[in-house]
Amino acid sequence: MNSFVHKTLVVQLLAPGTGRCPVLAHLGYDADDPFAVTAVFAHDGHVLACWRLDREMLCAGLDGPVGIGDVRLRPADTGLWQELRMEFLGDARPDGSRHRAVVFVWAPAIAAFLRETHLLVPPGREHVPVDELLADILSAG
Repeated sequence: MNSFVHKTLVVQLLAPGTGRCPVLAHLGYDADDPFAVTAVFAHDGHVLACWRLDREMLCAGLDGPVGIGDVRLRPADTGLWQELRMEFLGDARPDGSRHRAVVFVWAPAIAAFLRETHLLVPPGREHVPVDELLADILSAG
């Protein structure tokens, strides 16, 4: 059985002064890391950013606003499309502000990706081998 889900989507990056521009989002899910979704954003073969997202938070963001830290998600209805608005806050700039990126994703595509992850590891059935992890950490010392 395959323990990975991967989907590549064209998303819209909100670029200051120019509006939206298309970039690729490579979403990945590994059943061995059942709480996380990896999102790699790329354009012209160059990785722009890589984020590890909480799968449950991604699900919740389709229905309402979530996140108070570096990642904030909320549904966005543009009239024609149901979108997920993803806001990412990055490193500090020299002026004290922070880098910020806003990405819009077609919500049904995210929902379909999440359904595939739920087939691998249903919500509530996630397992992390904490005892084995602690034993590895303690034996390394």
